[in-house]
This record gives sequence, structure tokens and C-alpha cells, in this order.
Amino acid sequence: MAASRTFFLGPGGGGGRADGEERERERGRGRGQRSGGGRGVTLAMGGWEQCRPDYALVRRRFPYFVVEYIVGGRGWVALDGARRAVGPGEAFAYGPATAVELRCDPAEPLEKYFFALAGHGVAARLRRCGVAVGAARSLPVTPEATSVAEDLLRAAVPGGPLASRLAHALLEVWLLRLEESGSGRAGRPGDSVYAAFLRSKAFIDARAEQLRSLKQIAAGVRVEPATLGRWFRTHQGTSPYQYLLRRKMNLAAEFLLGSDCLVKEAAARVGFADPDHFSRCFRAVHGVPPQRLRTGRIRAGAGPVLT
Repeated sequence: MAASRTFFLGPGGGGGRADGEERERERGRGRGQRSGGGRGVTLAMGGWEQCRPDYALVRRRFPYFVVEYIVGGRGWVALDGARRAVGPGEAFAYGPATAVELRCDPAEPLEKYFFALAGHGVAARLRRCGVAVGAARSLPVTPEATSVAEDLLRAAVPGGPLASRLAHALLEVWLLRLEESGSGRAGRPGDSVYAAFLRSKAFIDARAEQLRSLKQIAAGVRVEPATLGRWFRTHQGTSPYQYLLRRKMNLAAEFLLGSDCLVKEAAARVGFADPDHFSRCFRAVHGVPPQRLRTGRIRAGAGPVLT
């Protein structure tokens, strides 16, 4: 695995971090299934993975149901022998008895989120989302689903007494986003330009901490900067860079509210080498300087709600 951020949820609402993928997933198997009490759908583990060109996932049995959500790259998946191509903005699911094989296009390795689920209600819940377990079908999803997946991961990875509760709440939001997409209420079916815009927006959502410029975004989604700008002005009412900047500032606010990091540390995490420039951008987006947000959190034990 080129890079990964994974988690498993332990009993009593605890959580943990794992950066080594399969080994850590194995450690979590016997623990995550007990978290969540009487839920019909329990989140056992999950994560984000930037795959290597030679990545291969081959399973004949697995203890959980798994939803894989592709946000970058290309490849193919075979579920019980039925094979199809997968790419950005697609999701598929497999169950404990599903034979699954997932491989990358070496020229465009996959980037994906995965969530492993347990419970008596999983198969029915996934059917309502339009992601039938074991079916060789991918589901186009909205960029909002990418944002929720990232929020879920950020909530679960650090662990702590509220990690499991937060992760399960966000899981339900994510499943509802998939259900919305599967019902046809989201997006504009048949509009290839709008679909390309959604993929571009999902690309920004998934990589907001690392992206720096319009040119970098355009290269990542393989379109001309002028075309990308036109898509965002038409469908988002703003420029791609302004959308990226707001996403960065929202992430920075989460870091400041959810940890003891300094302003310069929050700036660095979202790609700003100059804390003063970061502070100006933060204030322009949120209306308050980052230091005031951090100071208010320390004094009150919680920060204000940002919109």
C-alpha cells in the first residue's frame, strides 16, 4: 500500500489508528464487531487507501460486509466472477461469502475508502442504498458522500471515548447519501458534464489537505483549467480554487476545535507554510481569526459551530 489511514473500533466505544492496513485489519476483526451494542448495522473498521500499481485484493471469505468507495484511479472488480471496470465516484459491496477480486490499472492506481460492517441488518440496508451485496454493479455517488467519508475517518482514527458514537452517526449519514444517489434524487442522470464536475469535486474533497493550485487540480482530473473553472462556475457558483480554499479552512477549523494543535500546526496540515497568510484566509472564510477560535475552545472546552 502506497499510503493508508485505517481504524478499528473496540468495545465500549474505543478506537485506534493503524497505518499498515491488512495486519491492523486482522487485529480489529475480533473487536469491532462487538462495538455498537444492538445496532442492526455496526461499523467494525474502515479507512482510506492509496494503492500501489500492483495492488491486488483477493478474498473468498471475510468476516464482514464491506463497502468500497473509489475516489481516484482506475481498475476492475470481480464479484462472484462477474467483472466490471471501476473508477472515481463508484461504490460496490461484498458480503462474508462473496468471492471478490480487486485490482488496479498500473498506470492509474486506485484511491479508495472502505468500511467493514457487521449486523443482521447490513444486507437490507445496503440494498436500500442501491449497492446490492455481491452484484457486479457500481453506483455513482455525489461529492457530498466523499466529504462524509472523510469526516467519518477523521472522527474514528484518533480514537477516544466518543469515536465509536461519532463514527456510527456519520456512517448513517454516508449510507443516506448513497441511498439518495441510488434513488436518482441526486445529480443529473445522463449529463456527462455534470458527472465530470461531480468527479472533480470529489477529487478536491478527498485531497484538500495536499492540493495547492488550480493547475494541480486540473492535472489530477485530466481536464484543462479553463474547463474546470467553467464547470465550477456553472454548477457550484464559485471557482475550483475558492471551493478548495473553503474546504481547507473547514478542515483547519476541525483540527483547531478537535485537538490541541497550534495555529501554525493547523496551517501546515492544510498546506500553508505562512501562518499569517493562513490566518487571513481563515478569517475571510469563517469571520474569526484562528487564534480566537483556538483560545475560545481552550477556555470553554468547546468551540463555536462554524457554518
